[in-house]
Amino acid sequence: MATPVAQSLEVGLLQADLAWQDPETNRRRLAAMMDSQPGCDLYVLPETFTTGFLGDEGLEAETMDGPSVAWMREQARARQAAVAGSLVIADGEGRRFNRLVFMPPDAEPFLYDKSHRFTYGGEDQRYTAGKGPVVAEWRGWRIDLQICYDLRFPVWCRNDRDFDVQLFVANWPAPRAEHWRSLLKARAIENQAYVIGLNCCGRDGNGLDYQGDSVVRGPDGSRLLELGYAESCGRTSLDGTRLRELRQRLPFLSDRDEFSLVERERS
Repeated sequence: MATPVAQSLEVGLLQADLAWQDPETNRRRLAAMMDSQPGCDLYVLPETFTTGFLGDEGLEAETMDGPSVAWMREQARARQAAVAGSLVIADGEGRRFNRLVFMPPDAEPFLYDKSHRFTYGGEDQRYTAGKGPVVAEWRGWRIDLQICYDLRFPVWCRNDRDFDVQLFVANWPAPRAEHWRSLLKARAIENQAYVIGLNCCGRDGNGLDYQGDSVVRGPDGSRLLELGYAESCGRTSLDGTRLRELRQRLPFLSDRDEFSLVERERS
């Protein structure tokens, strides 16, 4: 039986123009952006928010005991809110992961390692792929954790995990912005779930442009919040009653085909 969803969840989006290869500056900037949106239940940061996408080259690898994860824990505790974003994390064997850390204030974090590495950009040469999907539970909501390129794969994103919200953090380049907008809307409609898509903006150290377009969509695909192109913050409230009523009135998920996802080998 599905877990009853809580009444509401206040979500803050931080669409940042990330400083290239400068974790300290990014942490300081993102903390200030959170300060501008007090009282949220969840703050969402971009993909690889400490360095920019593939911006860890030449930098000392961070670990789960490093300054950025400690900063996330401090921010979550100080605000009594969850803080979520991805950063590059190394394990004891020297492997690097593009890891989404979902940090509650008073519990161990939920950790999702990006499954679909962006081979077109060489991400598969830098990072190790994750082992499977992860659903975070926070304040009565089940939140499916995803990173950027995962968005392109509807079988992977399929709501077979009883989630209420699907969260995508990204560094999605401007030339494919229409894909970003269209796929986020599709994921919301097909999964009858809230979808949060948080992208960065500006130009990175590799000369790639990002135009933001961070958005929150309702379980019917409607747009609840959109941030535009520039660095900005925004917030919206997810309504549990609306989600329950939609799924009861239009019980489409019960008619899904049954099949199994077979994991391919990932080095």
